[in-house]
Amino acid sequence: MLGTGATGELRLRRRERPWPYPIPADAPIEGGANSGGDRHVLVVDTLHWKLYELFDAHPMNSGASWHAGSGAVFDLSSNQLRPIYWTSADAAGLPIFPGLVRYDEVVERGLIDHAVRFPCPRTQKGFLAPARHYASSDPSPSLPPMGMRVRLKASFDVSPYPADVQVILRAMKKYGMILADNGSGWFVSGAPDPRWNDDKLDGLKQVPSSAFEVIQMGTITR
Repeated sequence: MLGTGATGELRLRRRERPWPYPIPADAPIEGGANSGGDRHVLVVDTLHWKLYELFDAHPMNSGASWHAGSGAVFDLSSNQLRPIYWTSADAAGLPIFPGLVRYDEVVERGLIDHAVRFPCPRTQKGFLAPARHYASSDPSPSLPPMGMRVRLKASFDVSPYPADVQVILRAMKKYGMILADNGSGWFVSGAPDPRWNDDKLDGLKQVPSSAFEVIQMGTITR
């Protein structure tokens, strides 16, 4: 999902004109090269403090150019939000990378100091800041809006879980999770790393949805 490299050409499906995105020819694609899912590609330019994110990305001409359903560029030196009603590579219009769980945080540092992104199968036609976009035609107030924040209840006992999972759960208590896309319910996204121990991470599946609470929401934009 991550990569750096020389500037290539990207064609966004709706605009069909080239944009300069520094996508390496061998950039990893979410789900693999033959994936039928969201096919996100994330590129971090550490020299220029830029984050490039693509949705439904497909390499063309052996990776010399790429075709994507949407793309977004974020300035990592700024907290400025995208314009209202703008989507990104994520339905909520938020950057994906900052909400990922990473190996260096969980295992090497033992600390996650940010909110974690999560999707939901059905969402409301509306969003809360810092989200900028919705991805639903259903205005039902019983459905969650994009940008909704939840947190693990302070009373939830994390001690029975593996140490790696405890790091993630403590972050969910302190910083919470933010609804960023439509998809599998309560799915925690992580940056791929061969060093992950999937058996330990499976402990997250044992956390019930009832262990979470919604943080007070402000005005919902529709």
